[in-house]
Amino acid sequence: MKRRALAALLLILSACSSKAKHEPQTPSPPPACESVRFEGVALTHCTAVPGLHTIHILLGPRGGPPYRSLSQLAVNRPAKSHAVAFAMNGGMFDDAGRPIGYYVEDGKRLHALNRKEGIGNFHMLPNGVFYGQADGHWAVRTSDDFAESVNNRPDFGTQSGPMLVIAGKLHPKIDSDGQSLKLRNGVGVDAQGRAHFVISDEPISFGKLARYFRDALHCPNALFLDGSVSSLWDPLHGRVDGGPPLGPLIVVEKSAKAHK
Repeated sequence: MKRRALAALLLILSACSSKAKHEPQTPSPPPACESVRFEGVALTHCTAVPGLHTIHILLGPRGGPPYRSLSQLAVNRPAKSHAVAFAMNGGMFDDAGRPIGYYVEDGKRLHALNRKEGIGNFHMLPNGVFYGQADGHWAVRTSDDFAESVNNRPDFGTQSGPMLVIAGKLHPKIDSDGQSLKLRNGVGVDAQGRAHFVISDEPISFGKLARYFRDALHCPNALFLDGSVSSLWDPLHGRVDGGPPLGPLIVVEKSAKAHK
């Protein structure tokens, strides 16, 4: 009897093992960030995918001062927070790290849309807004288009400038490959609703960064986020950029749905 029971148990275990081997395995999603080259310049391209990621924008801990760096964000993540896929600075700010343009955090507007003329990148009109709901429906629009078309307040929003790509065309005031070369980052949204974040790993011109969004990523609209202070936190690859103090931070988290 013992031998029969043992034989039966071995048969069951063998069947389970065989079944496990033949059951299709769900492939893991690719890393959110990848190293690429475009027209001879090294870039890092990170993708947020609806259903796999959620997007939030923040300045600092609730009720506290701005973090001013990605390292401070990393060490001060609240307990039980969703895992961070990547984070990047995004949006123009003042000396205290506060936004100077449209800014919405967790559905609360902390700064109104700014369409004033002036000097500097932010005022190289048209500038624009990156916004959307945390779990999807992300978009980039010129500030004028945003003011005319968006009636409901998004979950998040940050204004920056200039626009890089507008309805499939490069910003009219951007040279094809100008002499201003700096570390720069930007964001665009493609036809599938994926948000593409790009940071240069070496100095790049506005025109070349804009062409990468248009020609390689096929984003009809893309927005310059910052320059010189551009920074990325990529936990998977152990990258946390340092440098001068930052302002608004865009945090892309792994969605709870993606872990089920």
